[in-house]
Amino acid sequence: MIVIPAIDIRQGNSVRLQQGKIDAETIHSTDPVFIAKLWQAKGAQRMHIVDLDGALSGINVNKEIIKNICASVDGPIEVGGGIRSMEKIREVFDLGAAIVVLGTVAVYNPAIVVKAVDKYGPSKIIVAVDAKDGKVAIGGWKDITSIDVLDLVNRLKEIGVQEILYTDISRDGMFTGPDFAGLKQLSKSGMRIIASGGVKTIDDLVKLKQHEKNGVFAAVVGSALYTDEFKLEDAIKTLENLEGG
Repeated sequence: MIVIPAIDIRQGNSVRLQQGKIDAETIHSTDPVFIAKLWQAKGAQRMHIVDLDGALSGINVNKEIIKNICASVDGPIEVGGGIRSMEKIREVFDLGAAIVVLGTVAVYNPAIVVKAVDKYGPSKIIVAVDAKDGKVAIGGWKDITSIDVLDLVNRLKEIGVQEILYTDISRDGMFTGPDFAGLKQLSKSGMRIIASGGVKTIDDLVKLKQHEKNGVFAAVVGSALYTDEFKLEDAIKTLENLEGG
């Protein structure tokens, strides 16, 4: 089980939102590059960067910050937010990202996902599947579709996607615990799954680890780390001890 710290960037700042709502924003730092170095120093093996401006408007205005993060830390950086064309996918890889996270485009233009997986390989392309009440959310979580989450995930598997990032947006930033029921449902797809949303305690991560047999191999954690609900290094140590046991 890998713990992946999240760095959400909006207007140049490292921020956290509750349920993706801009009016529920907390700025944690004006220097996202420093935050990335901090998480690396605390043992992060991988980091999750979201360009919130890109996710909400489709315009990526934080490219230089993302480039500096990729140049400043070791280990793979996965980047998402408003990446909806092959040109933008290439741009993000050129910034230094190891993995590109696609989202909205997987719903309205899945051909882009097919092209991306074919060109870069399934290990380099993740699809973010964001859900509310079992339905897929797109456009920076502003729009809830009528598409069932599992239906979308099964379609993604058919076109070559092997790894998804699953977020129950009603839990994001709310400290209500992960969506274990939703994760169990998604395990039917046979996909590799990164869980996101709701993590508050190390015990939540321990419970997620019990879902490894269902494909859950990592968890993206944001608010709990920024509010010191637990320390990243303690979580990593706890999970490593479980591996040893």
